[in-house]
Amino acid sequence: MQEVTIIGSGVMGRGIAYTAAISGHKVILNDISPESLGNAEKEITNLLVKSNEKGFITEKQYDAATTNLSYEINFENAVKDADLVIEAVLERMDIKVEVFTKLDRICKKETIFATNTSTMSPTEIGAQTSRPDKVVAMHFFNPVHKMKLIEVIRGLETSDETVLYIEEISRQMNKETVEVNEFPGFVTSRMNCLIGNEAMNMLMEGVASAADIDKAMKLGLNHPMGPLELADLVGLDTRLRNMEYLYQTLGEKYRPCPLLVKYVKAGRLGKKSGSGFYDYK
Repeated sequence: MQEVTIIGSGVMGRGIAYTAAISGHKVILNDISPESLGNAEKEITNLLVKSNEKGFITEKQYDAATTNLSYEINFENAVKDADLVIEAVLERMDIKVEVFTKLDRICKKETIFATNTSTMSPTEIGAQTSRPDKVVAMHFFNPVHKMKLIEVIRGLETSDETVLYIEEISRQMNKETVEVNEFPGFVTSRMNCLIGNEAMNMLMEGVASAADIDKAMKLGLNHPMGPLELADLVGLDTRLRNMEYLYQTLGEKYRPCPLLVKYVKAGRLGKKSGSGFYDYK
């Protein structure tokens, strides 16, 4: 059993914590916000109960998860004994660097650090620590407990041993992995942001309604979700930050759609705010 600490109890952090817990690991979920941590505990508890009732997890998995999953507001207490720390905070480099600098100071020298980023550089993050060989990106997908893939992104200094460790713990979480050499946007985000941005441009231009654009992609190209539905699920503020980063690093074709910028300014952030390209109220 590995001790895994998750930093950040938002949608991704709580999903990773649930997935790690039902796979038999000791898991600590940490957040600076007591309210966020309390909400995460309620949601994870509800998901465990429903998954057990519906037969998605066994009684043994349920018992192990409820026993081995804990919630901790104190950062040092949460990470000091961890074998693996997975960071799942806001997609901003300054915040991530602050987290990893603190981790490097507190954690055991053999602890592996992973960032759950969809676009940002594990090389840059690792360079802020004394152990860049033990820093990697571990890109989960939402909803974590249903999505099968983890992108494992190797930074410039990431060791083979670190990659093998992450691939093994991913298998223990019942996930498939792809290994990616670091480049902005990796594989999935680079492709997905282009598709989503073009869908937003088409909506802005009046080519078709949001529902018909999504329906065309699902029925015509066999996508499980339409690109506008997916953007609402991810969060339009998160998508805008990703687009801005890719625009800065990869150039003009990633310029964020003006409609996306407008929606974020209006507070229409997608499912989490009650409205985005669709109304969820």
